[in-house]
Amino acid sequence: MKPWNISVHGSNVRIGENVHVVANRDRKVAFSTWTFEQHQGNIDIGDHCLVCPGVRIDSASQVTIEDNCMLAAGCYLTDADWHDIYDRTKAVGTSKPIHLENNVWIGDSAIVCKGVRIGANSVIGAGSVVAGDIPENSIAAGNPAVVIKTLDPSRALIKRETIFADHSALAHQIDQINRYALGSNTTLGWLRNKFFPRRGE
Repeated sequence: MKPWNISVHGSNVRIGENVHVVANRDRKVAFSTWTFEQHQGNIDIGDHCLVCPGVRIDSASQVTIEDNCMLAAGCYLTDADWHDIYDRTKAVGTSKPIHLENNVWIGDSAIVCKGVRIGANSVIGAGSVVAGDIPENSIAAGNPAVVIKTLDPSRALIKRETIFADHSALAHQIDQINRYALGSNTTLGWLRNKFFPRRGE
């Protein structure tokens, strides 16, 4: 698949292997880095991550996302204020790195602010604003986000990397999904849609 509806601004944006980026026309995914005075933004996304529609990541220093992380729809990660608090004409302002450790899940429409480190396996609730560090194996929510629960250490965690452990099984599964989704398509149907589309197509 081509990288439709993904916008990349600036340099130093790196994405690992087996990363799923889901986007559409109405909810594009945006990765932006800034080079300005002493600032140089960097975005590093590890292997086996999931990036959902409407995700935005802005960097003036460093945003690190380790392997197996999931960024739900509409979440926003920013490592800077983007304006100085006292001099509103000064771009970027204060910038401090963000670090998501292995297997972190950021919920729908959550915001992760500058200087935050989220520990391995932790989950951030939908709509939360993360302004301070969150320890590993935690579930945090709210504005500002606080730990509301810890994960049960006796339960096994299955990470996204397991999806890619057997490449032939994955290819077969994707083929089956495509056959199901496209099963009713025909050449005549494609021609009709191309030249005489119906409302909503």
